[in-house]
Amino acid sequence: MIIPRILKVLSTVAVGALVLSGCGSSGSQSGSGSPSSASEGRGGGKDGGRKEVSSLRPRVVIGYDGGLLTMDGATGKVLATTKHDGFLRLNPAGNGRHVLVSDGDRFRLFDAGLVSVPHEDHFHYYTQTPKLTGAEIKAPKAGHVVVHHGKTALFSDGQGTAQVLKSDAFTDGKITADEITTIKTGAPHHGVAVPLADGGVLTTKGTEQERHTVQKVDASGKAVAESADCPGVHGEAAAKSDGDGDVVSFGCTNGPLVYRDGAFHKVAVPEAYQRSGNQAGSPASPVNLTDYKVDKDAKPERPTKVGLLNTESATITAVELGSSYWFRSLARGKNGESLVLTYDGKLNILDSGTGHVLRKVDVVKPWREKENWQEPGPNVKAMGDYAYVTEPATKKLHMIQISTGELLNSWDLPVTPNEMAVVDGSPESPAK
Repeated sequence: MIIPRILKVLSTVAVGALVLSGCGSSGSQSGSGSPSSASEGRGGGKDGGRKEVSSLRPRVVIGYDGGLLTMDGATGKVLATTKHDGFLRLNPAGNGRHVLVSDGDRFRLFDAGLVSVPHEDHFHYYTQTPKLTGAEIKAPKAGHVVVHHGKTALFSDGQGTAQVLKSDAFTDGKITADEITTIKTGAPHHGVAVPLADGGVLTTKGTEQERHTVQKVDASGKAVAESADCPGVHGEAAAKSDGDGDVVSFGCTNGPLVYRDGAFHKVAVPEAYQRSGNQAGSPASPVNLTDYKVDKDAKPERPTKVGLLNTESATITAVELGSSYWFRSLARGKNGESLVLTYDGKLNILDSGTGHVLRKVDVVKPWREKENWQEPGPNVKAMGDYAYVTEPATKKLHMIQISTGELLNSWDLPVTPNEMAVVDGSPESPAK
């Protein structure tokens, strides 16, 4: 039921061009994301059981109480279990292969085992056993990780610094000091940084007590643009840009902030308090998906509306979904669709331009956000035309095709899932 079903779906949606292929392909890695059933080729080797394959399919890395679980994103097969204590937050490193694990006061590098090796005008592909590497980056109170334009920024809340390096620097499984550029913001705070195409960085400024400022720092380290009109700044998302510059939005408690054309633009909202601190962007859309909170006294607030933030016009539209959600509910499809998993167990698939709900897919049993955000709850991640949804209550992983709204597979898990990251062997798009 698993492989034949996927092959049937893939044949009908013609996604062969999306698979990372070997010899005979073009020299580009872009556009991957199809969970195709790649045939296993020759290999064996000493490097973690490395095996050559004709193409790569996604791998799903799941954090649980006690370690990391890696699964084949097409078959649901468990590929490896890595024991490690602690609450582990997961973020793709940006090179399509590694995952950054926020582990207390450091970021550790996890190798998901998808290997792309350039060879003249094409690539060769290999798989190997997933593992935690010995590489790490020290970062007191390791926080947000952002991948953008071929660079990865890792924020240390305990120092108020961002460490920025090229995403492909992780590929050799090592991290050296000369590969890292450190951006200092002045004081420890819960912050975020976004690398830009021109070599600059957008970064928050603040203290442990308050934060309300976002700066553009150029390649020389000089602040060249700033807005102090973003109280409680939290969360970011990059949107499609039709020009040469980057377009990035940030959440504030008085309406979002947009960086576009080298300047900051405030988004007007009708509410005195409006927080959009969790955001999801797409290189296929100028509209960013956000949460939409309006009650500053709620702990926590459980909104039933989401925001669609148009970065071109610096406006935001609230869309009523009729059921609440939480910060792990938001994701984006390959064509810019907005995905929201709500308490009623449905995956809402929205047209990001119009706000129209295209489909409501029954995926998980009805659920509710727990008081402690670190406790397991449903998690949504998208890769290409496919969405992966964890369901801790039943210890399952679900896969949905976004374009059709079809629930393709539900796999049993040997652990209770918490955090999740998906990689497919292809570097992040420069527009993300």
